[in-house]
Amino acid sequence: MQSRKINLEMKTNIHKIQPRRSFIFTPGLKPEMFPKALASGTDIVCVELEDGIAPKDKPIAREIAIKLFEGNERQNGIERILRINCLREKFGIDDVKAILDTESPPPAIMMPKVISPDEVLILDKLLTERQHLCRLHVIIETNKALNLASEIAQCSDKIDALFFGGVDMAAELRCENSWDSLLYARSKVVHAAASAGIDVIDVPFLDLDDPEGMRREAIKVKQLGFTGKGSIHPKQISILNEVFTPSLEAIKKAKRIISTFESADTGLVVIDGKLIEKPVLREMYRIVNIADKIKNQDTTQVK
Repeated sequence: MQSRKINLEMKTNIHKIQPRRSFIFTPGLKPEMFPKALASGTDIVCVELEDGIAPKDKPIAREIAIKLFEGNERQNGIERILRINCLREKFGIDDVKAILDTESPPPAIMMPKVISPDEVLILDKLLTERQHLCRLHVIIETNKALNLASEIAQCSDKIDALFFGGVDMAAELRCENSWDSLLYARSKVVHAAASAGIDVIDVPFLDLDDPEGMRREAIKVKQLGFTGKGSIHPKQISILNEVFTPSLEAIKKAKRIISTFESADTGLVVIDGKLIEKPVLREMYRIVNIADKIKNQDTTQVK
């Protein structure tokens, strides 16, 4: 009976999961680019108010960006996010005030330059009081956030994903922005996200002229535990979606493991001579759920 209850809880939680294989930013100052981003094949479109907007342009960008979310319906399964400015700066406070003042808030908010769980909790409380249902995505890109990554990941049930900000993190760590130099930081962010049961998305690959280099890095971060990776141009998206889409073999294996567990109603099973324990089941539900949603979205072929 207890085993069946655990399976039901896993199914309920996994139902909330959606594909986050790729994302792309679109500037708040250029609303004409928003529909193009939504049509790019990405899983996430993030309207930018932070680094990509000059200080003098932030007020008008904020006004334009907020209007993009009027009519809070989902767009063909594509997740829409607004990246605000740091909450420890006036620009960030103004962004939050604009979100609280509108009747059509963004479905999700991306928080940059976070250094502690307190920032997330403050925004959570403000959104809750306003009865806005915005989800939260938190960028881990500071030393302080890296130290508190697990605490940040688990501080609010509004958090859906951690994003790894590799460029700023490398500057904070005084190291090269390279795979080897950032391996520890990436691993710690993955650990934090996995402990909280949320997604974790890697920094974009910055060399547009090296698609195979991006593919190799995407494969590495997937093997490390990341669930997706950012892009800086639409031409990168198809490769990212391909890398992070469950293969047919993986889907078949997941369905077989789920079926065996549910039939056995026990904490472990043996498949093809290998012992498989209950914690594996959570990832199997996840694979099947994501594959089903990708198929329904019809954004890419499941390979």
